[in-house]
Amino acid sequence: MTDSLKHGEVVKLDRGYPLVRLTDGELLRCEHATALVKGADKRAVIGDVVEVAVPDSHDKGVIVSIAPRTREFVRKDPTERALPQVLAANFERVIVAQPVGEVNLRRLERELVLAFETGAAVAVVLTKADLSDDAATEAICEAVRALAAPAAEVLVVSEADPASVEAVRALLVPGTTTVLIGRSGVGKSSLVNMLVGAELLDVGAVREGDGKGRHTTVSREIVEVPGAGRIVDMPGVRGLGLWDAEAGIGAAFPDVEELAGACRFRDCTHHGEPGCAVRAAVDSGALAPERYASYQALQQEMATVRDRREEARRMNKEKASDAKRRRGSPPKGKRRRG
Repeated sequence: MTDSLKHGEVVKLDRGYPLVRLTDGELLRCEHATALVKGADKRAVIGDVVEVAVPDSHDKGVIVSIAPRTREFVRKDPTERALPQVLAANFERVIVAQPVGEVNLRRLERELVLAFETGAAVAVVLTKADLSDDAATEAICEAVRALAAPAAEVLVVSEADPASVEAVRALLVPGTTTVLIGRSGVGKSSLVNMLVGAELLDVGAVREGDGKGRHTTVSREIVEVPGAGRIVDMPGVRGLGLWDAEAGIGAAFPDVEELAGACRFRDCTHHGEPGCAVRAAVDSGALAPERYASYQALQQEMATVRDRREEARRMNKEKASDAKRRRGSPPKGKRRRG
């Protein structure tokens, strides 16, 4: 009997088996068709729209195709030299979460680059404000706004302040999907629970003294927020290697990009060329040395990724050429007639 084909969306991803919500509302655990994985080496991620075969006498559906994506959240695969890893697809906003008391501005720069590169709307939410005093919170907010605004809205959320939770909920427009990123322990699951108004996601126990908790999110799941849109609590990601992120770097460092436009040479690397407006701004104090260093480090990282990708393409071409020559060579001991 011919397998029936159904359409749906990947709403949860764990243990390597996507959970698909079919158009009729049924939830179906699925695996990937062999041809899909081996042929295109493509796997469905959270948010993907997929076509699923439902074979008779089989305990799982089989994803046979993945619809073109409107948007992707991509990082460099931490286990490979030159491959991308897609973490989520088909969303409208990215929220970057960091705790007020432990904001890491250098990591935030990198998170913003990856978020801006998606082309989605971007916001920064500073969590756990109830564990910080007002003066410290305001100082951190100023530093983050100087880094992220005006391209990204910056909000502070506290469990003790319902209005702050509502301000974040207002970002989740009905009919849209938001991806929530941040390292482990920043309070992403707690934020989702506050938005939903229920203890929907597990939250690690908070230690006395430092307010830190265990990492508990191990899967990606689309969560419906009542009266708002949907949100995906991404597992804490340690590695945030850049892939195609030139546009993201430009969006995250508009101040440096504007200065670069005034450099004497169009291909200025901002290391020591004459007439470099970026170096002049650093020397005059108009551009913070730390921000300049971050920009240069990210640009160098992108250059390294490009070189490795080109090397991988060259090696693949050589392997394909060698294989073609071997297929066209006569068996040993025999000669072609001239």
